Amino acid sequence: MGGGSGSGSGSSERGESVAEQPELDGSSTGLELPDERAATELNRREIVKAVKVVEKDSLAIAESFTSLFSSLRSALSEATNSSVDHMHCFGDATGRLQESVLDAATKGNRYINSCLRLNEELKGIETLAAQLKFLRRNVDALDSSVNKLIRLP
Repeated sequence: MGGGSGSGSGSSERGESVAEQPELDGSSTGLELPDERAATELNRREIVKAVKVVEKDSLAIAESFTSLFSSLRSALSEATNSSVDHMHCFGDATGRLQESVLDAATKGNRYINSCLRLNEELKGIETLAAQLKFLRRNVDALDSSVNKLIRLP
């Protein structure tokens, strides 16, 4: 179309038409427009194609991130559940340990009190032991005397 308008203006004056022909062949705006349009259309197609590729890649990345975050959420949930389970076990073990410690402390106090009572009771046994020793000596002396008397013929 642009070439037709250029040749139309050249038909009004033949001398100019011959002079304009070399310009049209080399760098005329009539020839550049279809090339520019084709190049622009090609650039648009490439841009649209690139945008579609970018959109496709973006969707793939978004799906990948969604999957990653879902996996992370699942792993975090599992770790949290494990931590909660461990805390319950720790609480149970602590409770049992506390009961055992209280029981041991109670039994220890009973043992100490029994030892103190026994110690008090054994304080009087020293005099009893001395009395028993004295009595034993007397029994031995008596036995010895009786043996001497029995052996006398």
